[in-house]
Parts: sequence; C-alpha cells; structure tokens
Amino acid sequence: MTTSAPAPAPSKPDAAPAANPTPDAKQNPIVARCVLAEKHDDHVILSVPGTDYRMRLVIDGPIPHEAGKRIRGVIRAQARRIDVVNTGGRYVEPVYGRPRRIQGTVCAIDPGDDTVCVQVHQHLPIVCRTNGHQRATEFRVGQFVSFDAQPGATFTPVD
Repeated sequence: MTTSAPAPAPSKPDAAPAANPTPDAKQNPIVARCVLAEKHDDHVILSVPGTDYRMRLVIDGPIPHEAGKRIRGVIRAQARRIDVVNTGGRYVEPVYGRPRRIQGTVCAIDPGDDTVCVQVHQHLPIVCRTNGHQRATEFRVGQFVSFDAQPGATFTPVD
C-alpha cells in the first residue's frame, strides 16, 4: 500500500513569505533585519547587510540596542500613490537618507490596516500605508509596485 503526502495547505492571499526568507521572515514577513548604524534622540540610521543603504527613520519605540549591533523591527512609510510596474529592480532611493522612492514586490497585505508590505531587499520589507484614494485590497502578493513615500517613515523595534 502506498501513501501519498498530504496536500499542502492553501496559502493566504494576504500574506506570503519574503523573497529568500530566513526562519524569522517565514514567521513574520514584515520584520526588517538591519544594523543600527547611528542612534539619535528622535531618529536612527539603519544600514542593510549586503548593501550601501543607510536609511534615516523616525523612532517609534525605545531602542535598547547600541550602534553597530544588529536590530530587527518594522519600517513603515506612507505612500503617496502605489503603482503596479513591470520593469526595473527592487530599491529604495536615495541610498543615504530618508526613503523617498520605494520599488519592490508585494510580500504581504493587511486589509484591516490598509497596508501593503513591499520587499525591497532580502532583509528589507517596508510596510506602506495606502493613500485615501487606494486600498490595500487593490494589490496582490507577488505584484511589482513602485511609489513615492511621504516624509516621516518610522522604525519600530521588535526585539
């Protein structure tokens, strides 16, 4: 008698693991894994392993880590307008400073919070709130999107 493996559970359309996930990313695809390059009273500078990125983000919660240490947390940005695109690569512009332009693959959707999580790099998902004219439900996991981000992107540590 032969037995077959059980069918895999259907995936949720509003959540998916990040590209090239590590065990942490499989559990929570919205958590970024960075290095705390600088810590100030009102903002942090995060570097992303394997890149030249140095992102300036407003602090949203206590940061117990010292500069130079790895840190995990959620990066949030307010999108001006999210567009589905067909060309280009995943990136954040500028490389140094606050995020102004973001492009990547949708890795999770939260209709309740009206947010779309965009995977910009293996270690860098960014949770983006849609504007009042768009809804998170208009987008699908796996779509390639691009948008301008308003000033004030935040970092909330999870460790």
